[in-house]
Amino acid sequence: MRSPAGLAPDAPLTIAYLTYRGKPHVGGQGVYTRHLTKALADLGHHVEVFGGQPYPVLDPRVPLTELPSLDIFNDHYPGRLPAIWELRTREDWLETGVFLTGTFPEPLAFSARAHRHLKRRVGEFDLVHDNQCLGWGIRRIEAMIPTIVTLHHPITKDRALERQHARNRFKRWSVGRWYSFVEMQGKVASSLPRIVVVSENSIRDIHADMGVGYDRMRLVPVGVDPQLFRPLPDVARRPGRLITTASADVALKGLSYLIEAMAKLRTERDVTLTVIGKPKPGKTMELIERLGLRPHIEFVSGVTDERIVELYSEAELAVVPSLYEGFSLPAIEAMCSGTPLVATDGGALPEVTGTDGETVLGCRAGDVESLTAAIARGLDDPELRARVGAAGRQRVLERWTWRRCAELTVEQYREVLAMPANVEKLRRNGRC
Repeated sequence: MRSPAGLAPDAPLTIAYLTYRGKPHVGGQGVYTRHLTKALADLGHHVEVFGGQPYPVLDPRVPLTELPSLDIFNDHYPGRLPAIWELRTREDWLETGVFLTGTFPEPLAFSARAHRHLKRRVGEFDLVHDNQCLGWGIRRIEAMIPTIVTLHHPITKDRALERQHARNRFKRWSVGRWYSFVEMQGKVASSLPRIVVVSENSIRDIHADMGVGYDRMRLVPVGVDPQLFRPLPDVARRPGRLITTASADVALKGLSYLIEAMAKLRTERDVTLTVIGKPKPGKTMELIERLGLRPHIEFVSGVTDERIVELYSEAELAVVPSLYEGFSLPAIEAMCSGTPLVATDGGALPEVTGTDGETVLGCRAGDVESLTAAIARGLDDPELRARVGAAGRQRVLERWTWRRCAELTVEQYREVLAMPANVEKLRRNGRC
């Protein structure tokens, strides 16, 4: 028998890490999962990831236990209705039933699958770390095993922006129904002892929109690997080349504003755009075709991190056109690579990117003219690009690494494990 994990200051911890959607190369949840679990392993902790499709790509030291969903929202046939013979478990029936009500079912169904799996393994883990699933099953897991949650930003912001951009009243109602799972997430988050949040802006918004008490939230910024995302002096910048990341065709990411800005810029100069992400049928592709920009926009997906760094090094400017960000991993990855960044003032972005003209070329969120002017300012001034790119990298190096993120996360693990109720759980589970 050893001392309770929460009370042993240097004991390696055994962590069950949950991610219901861990897309490996695009999307904050997959990137956060891959790099945080690797950094935790570097610190000597034992991490097992439990994930649904699309499965994350992990460090070889970090095992993955697959908890497969019905993959209703796969890249090839998003929104498909599962066949009756696919419904083998009660979680499959739950996922399909919730989907048929017009609500996004993955957080609820994944949390139920995770609970069913972990209740057979309560004696194997010191702690569960949930990456923004916050289904009802997470509350049931927390009753068995000490649990902590990362909440990147309140999905209420996604819902509000999607409703704002909806074309008619029925679409607004449909969007509201689709995002109704956020009410569940707010109630689950408010019942858990500790929520890790990635920015001060997100802390304020989660409190205001989801009702989570300030006393339950702690700031742990995310990180970047400065050895991977670095300037590549042997890779030549391509004149007029822009780069952005689009993990989904949703209003919150602001890609349509960048497309419109490109159309304006191309009336005066030769501008091209690389989008890290898959082209998906929808409003953005319709806009690209309508503006005649298809030959000038390249979508890149499924490539290695090393290739992504090369793509940043080929671009004269990186652009984050988001209407809202809880933090923005693409922003700090671009900055760390030495690529000068154009970014809006949406959400936490000013907190992350710093001061306009020093570490970022700033513009107003949701304003095509402001975005166009910021990009033009960067393209027309090589000295400004060099200065902002160098200062941006230095800002990231001073503030955000995955090792520091992991160290701060472990501090939160130990605080949670030291809570009297959790010490009792550890004893009950044979972990002390």
